[in-house]
Amino acid sequence: MKSEAKKYNVIYADPPWAYKVWSKKGNGRTAESHYSTQSIDSLKAFNVPGICEQNCVLLMWATFPCLQNALVLAEAWGFVYKTVAFTWIKQNKNDNKLFMGMGHYTRANAEVVLLFTKGKPLKRICRNVPQVLVSKRGDHSQKPSEIRERIVCLFGDVPRVELFARSCNDLFADNEFTGWDVFGNEVSSSILLPK
Repeated sequence: MKSEAKKYNVIYADPPWAYKVWSKKGNGRTAESHYSTQSIDSLKAFNVPGICEQNCVLLMWATFPCLQNALVLAEAWGFVYKTVAFTWIKQNKNDNKLFMGMGHYTRANAEVVLLFTKGKPLKRICRNVPQVLVSKRGDHSQKPSEIRERIVCLFGDVPRVELFARSCNDLFADNEFTGWDVFGNEVSSSILLPK
């Protein structure tokens, strides 16, 4: 059953960023070839403020080419930038070597989760949550589930939602998000965003 009125202390988001490409060759290598992306204006239009508690934290994935968009989007949703919460260093799927991704200058092998706040900062429950995670990559845009676990360790069992969620686990997808509400076109959404 989908909830329309619930408010959250933790918003965890992996926006489907639209990437600028510089050549026809680059078109086949972008996120658009894997899932539907959205412009910054369409992402701003989501009523995320309508699901936020007065005191709320936003943890948002950002690739480095979209870093400025992430800052703009969080501000449009009413949040203030604080820090980088997590840095994911990607390893290859089949070995422990560092993944070598695409890049116009250097080869990308890391993504970050930016931390923003609204209202008063949430109480930090655990003081030894590490910022860096070195782990194997999955399919395109799949994020390590350990980040969700670290968020819960950091802020406790408070109302939380994952926006633009993508399941990593086909067989037991519902178990993957235990304790989380989810919203996205690649999961069985448990909430509706208010208009």
